[in-house]
Order: sequence, then C-alpha cells, then structure tokens
Amino acid sequence: MAPVEWFDDLSIGMRFRSPEVKVTEADIKRFAAEFDPQPMHLDDEAAKKTLFGGLAASGWHTAAIAMNLAVQIRPFGPHPLIGMGVDGLRWTLPVRADDVLHLEGEVISLTPSKTKPQGIALVKWTMLNQRGEEVYTFTPIAIVPRRPQVS
Repeated sequence: MAPVEWFDDLSIGMRFRSPEVKVTEADIKRFAAEFDPQPMHLDDEAAKKTLFGGLAASGWHTAAIAMNLAVQIRPFGPHPLIGMGVDGLRWTLPVRADDVLHLEGEVISLTPSKTKPQGIALVKWTMLNQRGEEVYTFTPIAIVPRRPQVS
C-alpha cells in the first residue's frame, strides 16, 4: 500500500491495523481514579456485584486506548487526527485486566469539500481483544487536508 499523506491518497476499503497493547489492573484503576471513579472500575469486590461481574475498564478508558492506537497508525500520514464528531460509538464487551487489544480500521466514506482544501473521511474503527472479540467501535468524522494544487 502506498503511504497516505493527503485525503487524495485514501480510498474506500483501505484498511489499517494497530500494534497491540495489554491492559493491566493498575491501568484500569489509575484511569478510573482520575476520570471515572465508580466501583466497577476501582474495587474488585464491589465490581463483582455489578452487571460486569468483575473489574472492568471504564468505557472512556477504552476510548482513550483506541485514540492512542489510532494516532500510532497515522492513517492520515503526517496530519493530526482532527474530527467534527463521532458516529457509531459502541462499547460491545467489557475490557478486563490482562486483555490484549488492537485496533482495526476501514475507510468507509470519502467526501471532498467543494469550498475548502480538505475532505471528510469516515474510518470505521473496531477494537478487538486477544480472542478476536469486538469490544468497542467508533466512526470519527475526520477532516483531512487535500494535496495542494500546483499552479
């Protein structure tokens, strides 16, 4: 696959895959303590009494991991990941301590701007655990610069 540098280098069906990351119990509790201090994310015994049946990462922790992995992939080459919103955000399974996660993406829509030197790219991202189970999906509405026109 040719390197992606501009919106014009993307094509429908293009796929991306991230490296893997292992989520530890300490990671889950550290994130939760600062951003989502609820028992199912902080306390093993209390978590057993919730619908999760045990310690689970905050959904926002899962989202933050996915964002980090998407940045590592660099789907838009040297350009930052800038979005106008997110469609299809779903937490489908809890993320547990010792899960090994990776992110896969597929370009599903490309819309060039009629007035600006950019386009809107939709990449459907799916985070999977070590068993290949989907744990999280989201489709950001990304703004990607177009290749400069040579005069």
